[in-house]
Amino acid sequence: MDSFSEIFALAKEYCRGELSEVAYGLWIKDIEPLSMDGTVATLYVRSEFKKNIIQEKYLDLLGRAMENVLGFPVEIRFQWDSPEAAEPEQPVVEVPVSDGSYEYTFDNFIVGPSNKFAHAAALAVATHPTSRQYNPLLIYGGSGLGKTHLLTAIRTEIARANPNARIIYVRSEVITNELIAAISSKTTDAFHEKYRSADVLLVDDIQFIGGKESTQEEFFHTFNALYQDNKQIVLTSDRPPKEIKTLEDRLRSRFESGIMADIQPPDFETRIAIIRRKAQLLDLQIPDDVAEYIANRLKSNIRQLEGVVKKLNAYKQLAGTNPTILVAQNSIRDILSDNQPIPITVERIINEVARTYGVTAADIRSQKRAAQISNARQVAMHVVREITQMSMSAVGEEFGGRDHSTVVYTLKKVEQEMQRDSHYKEIVEDIINNIREN
Repeated sequence: MDSFSEIFALAKEYCRGELSEVAYGLWIKDIEPLSMDGTVATLYVRSEFKKNIIQEKYLDLLGRAMENVLGFPVEIRFQWDSPEAAEPEQPVVEVPVSDGSYEYTFDNFIVGPSNKFAHAAALAVATHPTSRQYNPLLIYGGSGLGKTHLLTAIRTEIARANPNARIIYVRSEVITNELIAAISSKTTDAFHEKYRSADVLLVDDIQFIGGKESTQEEFFHTFNALYQDNKQIVLTSDRPPKEIKTLEDRLRSRFESGIMADIQPPDFETRIAIIRRKAQLLDLQIPDDVAEYIANRLKSNIRQLEGVVKKLNAYKQLAGTNPTILVAQNSIRDILSDNQPIPITVERIINEVARTYGVTAADIRSQKRAAQISNARQVAMHVVREITQMSMSAVGEEFGGRDHSTVVYTLKKVEQEMQRDSHYKEIVEDIINNIREN
């Protein structure tokens, strides 16, 4: 992989932090780097239509992302014909370099006191997937600590030992989207068959089914069918089941019936080992004092450690700058800046409420009066007011120009319902916590 590909991968991660997953997946994810000459970057998109949308709505964001990675402004140009046939507008600058990506296997998982039990449980499942002793296995912990790595390692090891095993690896949000599509197209039987015929079901970020009644109903029956047939179930979550307030009790009890393993932020020695391993994959020599400097300042997220090492490698490849504490300081400053909490905006609040209630943000802002949409809209108005402290009139403007009296009535209704219904109150509080913590 050439160095521009690695640079653009970092730029895309920057964009991902600024956009919803839907917007990122539609417009940024599939952009491919072609070449870079001086301060001109040439990118490939799949169609002229897509290029026009990106230029209109996301060009500034891409420019900020590139400047964030490189430290200087870049002119961005697009090509939208076949990348193999395209002649770049500028000569390609190539610097051979490994991208240093981990293959998500058990061999590449750095084990330390903070993740030792989770690693051992995952390895036991991968080695003996038909044993009830570890079924279900739920691995939970914060973002960037290795949950997805372990889930992928389980899939890889089982597939290696039994190529005929039917393994389904999926994010919980994909299950929800597939269920919605199956209901719309009247193909729920095929949906049931897909998931209930699995030998191993691996679900990442199971917390996102919280609040989605139809998805929870389907997953409850799928879980029971697989468990009764002695099929292995492995889940990951950002928190233990008891803290997912929007999760039905019957699912919570099933998740808690097996093995629960948490992953904590890595200790100093483990952080050093991670830095060393990432540098080894990049064929990069990092002095001991630089590795210790990084490990002492980035303590809670493995992706941040890997990101700094990647930036040190980019400096080495592009500018010939060897890793020093000064260069590490600049890289860490960039990483911490990139990983600051996303500002809490009205749009972000509405998206979180929409996710919880299984509707769209457009539905919440619309004049639709279906019960599910009305409930979501009322909660969204309450959460916007609670978190942002916007005026009643400003809240009304965000929700289709509703007047002051409508907002007052809605907020009182939500407060009364929270006092009357403890489960309703838990859902609202869980939404607020999710927004403030992420």
